[in-house]
Amino acid sequence: MTAQFFFDVGSPYAWLTAERIEQLLGTVCWRPVLLGGIFAATGRSSWARTERRGAGIAEIEERAQRYGLPAPVWPDPWPNDGLYAMQVAAAAARCGRARDFALAAMRLAFTEGQPLSDPTKVRIAAERGGLAAEVVSDATSPEGKADLRRRTEEALAVGVFGVPTVVIDGAVHWGDDRLETLAPARPQS
Repeated sequence: MTAQFFFDVGSPYAWLTAERIEQLLGTVCWRPVLLGGIFAATGRSSWARTERRGAGIAEIEERAQRYGLPAPVWPDPWPNDGLYAMQVAAAAARCGRARDFALAAMRLAFTEGQPLSDPTKVRIAAERGGLAAEVVSDATSPEGKADLRRRTEEALAVGVFGVPTVVIDGAVHWGDDRLETLAPARPQS
């Protein structure tokens, strides 16, 4: 079974996972969800809005360096309102481009410091991700909004309570720090 990767483009931990997941797990199904909707359903909130913010940012910066990724450039403000960006992510998933849009959006946010609360920045990510203008304009249609809600509800139903989450054969694995443990054993040379 193909691994399912649940993400929100506003999550720096999801960015860290997105940059490595296919190298470690091979083909994955990219599943956009609205993290704010998951937080609302589970009674949780972002660590970035607590006293743990500084430590969390330092941890992400350290992991990026350890993984050989660019040093994060934090958008101002961050976190920010990513609803529109995630509506576009759901539209991208409907046309088989979730991966392309997600990587473009996360890189724009976390390597260029551009806030995804700005619709212009989201459209730049969509263009970089190869999305047609019609796909982007469909993102905020009533059907598009309902699709993102449905995707988030489906994630909750399988046990997703945060991002990044990888589901393999029904087993839920939450957190960027779990990714390497999910990689298939490689033969020793």
